[in-house]
Amino acid sequence: MKPQASTLTDDFDDPIITREGDEETHEEDLWFLPGPLEEEPDDLPSGPRAEPPDTAVIDDWAKAEGVHAARLARVAGRLGALDDRLLRGPEGWRHRLALIEAADLSWFAGDRVSSDRLALWVSMRLSGTQDDPNALARVGWAVRRLTGGPGPKVDLAAFLDRRDPENIEDSAERFEDRAGGWLEVMTAATDLHPITRACMGFHLWSLAGLGQNGDQIEAAVTASRIAVSDGSGAVFAPLGMGGAGGLRAFGLPLERLDRWLDGMDCAILTAMRTLDDVEKWAERARTVMAQLSGRTPVALRRTFSRWPLVSAPMAEAMIGASRAAVQSNLNWMEASGLIREVTGQGRYRMWCIAT
Repeated sequence: MKPQASTLTDDFDDPIITREGDEETHEEDLWFLPGPLEEEPDDLPSGPRAEPPDTAVIDDWAKAEGVHAARLARVAGRLGALDDRLLRGPEGWRHRLALIEAADLSWFAGDRVSSDRLALWVSMRLSGTQDDPNALARVGWAVRRLTGGPGPKVDLAAFLDRRDPENIEDSAERFEDRAGGWLEVMTAATDLHPITRACMGFHLWSLAGLGQNGDQIEAAVTASRIAVSDGSGAVFAPLGMGGAGGLRAFGLPLERLDRWLDGMDCAILTAMRTLDDVEKWAERARTVMAQLSGRTPVALRRTFSRWPLVSAPMAEAMIGASRAAVQSNLNWMEASGLIREVTGQGRYRMWCIAT
């Protein structure tokens, strides 16, 4: 019997003749038709995955923390010892360290507010014609934040005393948005040690757009408060004392954390030596001044424990004694070798403890 033929029509309506039972010929003749879909082998290298920049930044600092883990533990231990000492010591010690730290930070930032000018400004709001009022305001803010109050984690705008104006240009980025971005990174870095997180926050400050007003002082004070977020005695971690070497902003996170730990270690040791000197002086002054009666000698001794430099008008305003009583006791203390005059002038004289 003659095999029957069947007619197929392709996409162009041309007849195609095939024979039944010739399956192999049928498939070869239809080579141009689409065949069954086959999965291509996935042997290509995977492309780079986009990672949130915040996570990448935190990972870099986490790696730096791992490299410097031993030194970080040593610095944290010394900071803990300072915290414990301030917790057991008089309140005046915190105030004294805050004044020294604020003055040193002002020199690092370029404001160059001397200790005597700072003492007069903080105690009596006195300034000279040669003083920069903006610089005094910045260093005065630093003293307030280094002596207490809520930290930057509660409300950064309130901590910095900075708010967006009511009328702001459409093209200008609002402060609360810049602060929110910085806080978001800091919040995401909770696995880092507070000292490492403080270092990271300081170096990200300008990148976050927070560096308009008193950039370095604000960044340093904020970081110093973050570093002791778990402390109960120390309000801040010293950064400016001893040269502020850890605040030099260059290099990769590994290098920056290296300098940060060295600078903080030096600053903590400077703070501890300062407390040693004040404690020894206070004990000696208590013995030498035991023969004096009245409340003025005791008040003056406490004042010198709180302030690195003291003038007669400052003492008069702070202890409420007469100028004559204050000056008489200051002369007596100087003659006894307890204090020494540092200005070398007849007017506007200031004294410090003689260690």
